[in-house]
Amino acid sequence: MESHTDQPQPSGFRKFTKEWLSAIVFAVVVASLVRGLFMQAFAIPTGSMENSLLVGDQLFVSKVHYGAKLPETLLQIPLMHQTMPGTDIPAYLDWVQLPKYRLPGFTQVQHNDPVVFNYPPEWDRPVDMKTFYVKRCVGLPGDTLQIVNKQIMINGQALALPENAQTSYFAATDQQIHPRIFRKLNIDDYRQVPGGYKINMEAYQVADMQKLDFIQSVEEITYEPGSMGNAVYPHDASLNWTTDFYGPVYLPKAGATIPINPYNIRLYGSAIIHYEPVNATIKDDKLLIDGKEQTQYTFQQDYYFMMGDNRHNSEDSRFWGFVPGDHIVGKPLFVYFSTDKDADLLHTIRWNRFFTAIH
Repeated sequence: MESHTDQPQPSGFRKFTKEWLSAIVFAVVVASLVRGLFMQAFAIPTGSMENSLLVGDQLFVSKVHYGAKLPETLLQIPLMHQTMPGTDIPAYLDWVQLPKYRLPGFTQVQHNDPVVFNYPPEWDRPVDMKTFYVKRCVGLPGDTLQIVNKQIMINGQALALPENAQTSYFAATDQQIHPRIFRKLNIDDYRQVPGGYKINMEAYQVADMQKLDFIQSVEEITYEPGSMGNAVYPHDASLNWTTDFYGPVYLPKAGATIPINPYNIRLYGSAIIHYEPVNATIKDDKLLIDGKEQTQYTFQQDYYFMMGDNRHNSEDSRFWGFVPGDHIVGKPLFVYFSTDKDADLLHTIRWNRFFTAIH
C-alpha cells in the first residue's frame, strides 16, 4: 500500500526565503559579536586630532586591548548606535540596564595613547549609548596634571608632545588667501578673522607660512591665566585656568580617598554625582550620600584626562572634566579608508591614508 503524508511540502520560494532569513540572522549575530567584543569601525567627525587623525578618516578600533565592555542596554537594534540611520528615532530603549562589566584586556591605557571613549557629559543616555569620541590620553588615574604655557606636566615631569600636535597662530595679512594655498601647505583648519587668519597648524608649517609674500607676520596664540573666565572645567573663574594654563589637578584612582571641602567639591563633585555608583547630592558645598553628609570620599573607579592633538580646537577634558574608566571603549589601530569632503572630485579619496597605523 502507498504511503502518503497529509502535511504540505514548503514551496521553493518559501524555502529560499527561510534560508536567506536564517543567513541574515546568523550574519547579524556574528557581526554584532565582532562589533561588541572585538573590533568596531569609527569615523572621525571633527578636527580635534588634526594632523594625527583627519576629518573623514575611517578607523578600526580594537576593543580587546583594554578589555571589551559587555552591553549594558539590553533593548537595542543590532548594529545601530543611538538613532536609526538618517532619523532622530532612538535605536534603543533604556528600560532594562545590565550590570557594568568589562572583559580582561591584554594592556592598559598609557600616556599619549589615542583612545576611543563614550562622551561623559551625555548624562541622559546609558553609558554604552553615549557618543563616541577619540582623543589622546594625557593623564592617568593617580596622576597630578598641570598645563604650564601649553606644556603638559605629569607629576612634575614634562609629557612629550605628540608628533603631529597643532596649536593656533594668527597670520596677519590684508589679502584673502585662496584655499589651494592652504591645501599646498597641508593646512586644513583655518578661518578668516579681522586683520588676517586664525590657523591651527604644526610648528614646521609656521616657517612655510612666513615665506609667503602677502603674510606680514605669524604669531602664536596663547590664552594667559584668567583670560577665559569660567570656560574650562570646573567652570570657576576664580581659578584663572585656561586651555594653556590649567591645574594642577589630581586624577582620581579607584580606592583613592579625598577630603570633602569646598575646593574638592568644585573639582570632583560632578564626577561623584554622575559617574560614581552612589546616590550623591551636593548642597551648600557639602556632599550628601543617601542624605548623609560626608567628610571624605573614596572613589570606586579610575578617571583619565583626554586632550586632542589640535590643542586650540578640541572639546576635551579641559572643558568637561574627567573620563571615567567605564567609558573607555577601545584603542584605534589603523585608518582603513579616508575622504576629504572639501577637495575636488579627483582628490576626494585620500589614498595615502589607507591602512595608516595610528600612534
